[in-house]
Parts: sequence; C-alpha cells; structure tokens
Amino acid sequence: MSFNLIYAFIKTTTGILTRKIKFQKDDIGKTIQMNDGYRFTILKHAVKASETEDKSKITVLCLRFHLKDAESEKEVKPSKLPMFFSLGLPGLREKMWMVNKWNGDFQGIYEWNNDENAHKYVDSFAMKFMTRNAVPGSVKYEIIPGISLHDHVRHLQL
Repeated sequence: MSFNLIYAFIKTTTGILTRKIKFQKDDIGKTIQMNDGYRFTILKHAVKASETEDKSKITVLCLRFHLKDAESEKEVKPSKLPMFFSLGLPGLREKMWMVNKWNGDFQGIYEWNNDENAHKYVDSFAMKFMTRNAVPGSVKYEIIPGISLHDHVRHLQL
C-alpha cells in the first residue's frame, strides 16, 4: 500500500462511492476541550470500514494548524479537496475535522491502525501540503499510541 497522491485519491473516491467511507453526523457541532485548554468545534467526521485488527496498536494523531489566508469567522468549513487525498491513505480508520472559533486554528484528529502509519502521514505529501498552506510555525502534532479516536475524544467532550 502506498502513501502517494494518486493512490490516496483513487482509494478515497472508491471508498466514498462504495460506502466504505461514511460521514457521521452525530458529533457535528459538539465542542471538545483539548488538554491545553483550547476548545474546538467538530465540523466533519469520517469513518472508514476496516477489518478487525489488533486494537492495541491503534494510534491517534492530533494535528493543529492555522491557515495563512483563513478568515476565522468565514472559513469554518474545511475544504473538501484535501479530503480526497487523505481519507484513502493506508491505515487511516477515522478522522474528525475541527475549528477553534476563537482563534481560527484548525485541528484534525486521526485514528490510524498503528503507530507506523501515523508517522508515515507526518512525513507524507498531505503534511507537506498542509505545512505550505499554514502560517509558518503553526503546524503542531502529537501521536498517541494505544487509544482509539472515540476514547480520546470521549475524555475531552464538554
């Protein structure tokens, strides 16, 4: 499996068309408070159908950034185009898109099937694209092994 642009686009498109990637609506609009005190509102939540795997290897990646040209009040919806190049990546199981309405930061919380794929994402074309479009120095991430996205977020919800 590959962490390249074309592969990811094809897998995302196929996943959406075959309903192996579904968008959950239950959490949209909910606010969570991160460990650093910042609050984020959930904008979108995608879940991929995946085979049963070793749950002890599941890893969460929290990624935060501030877009160069974003007007925090107006740009609260994430662009759909980058989604087509990330949801099809190998090992990605789930993703939430969020915004901090106070300072305009965006945040993604990803669930990966293992620590290795989370690290591959950090070194991927998707991260390079994000870094190029973010305010210099604003891209920050944390990799948390051994926890699911659901469990991680459950502890943060207000």
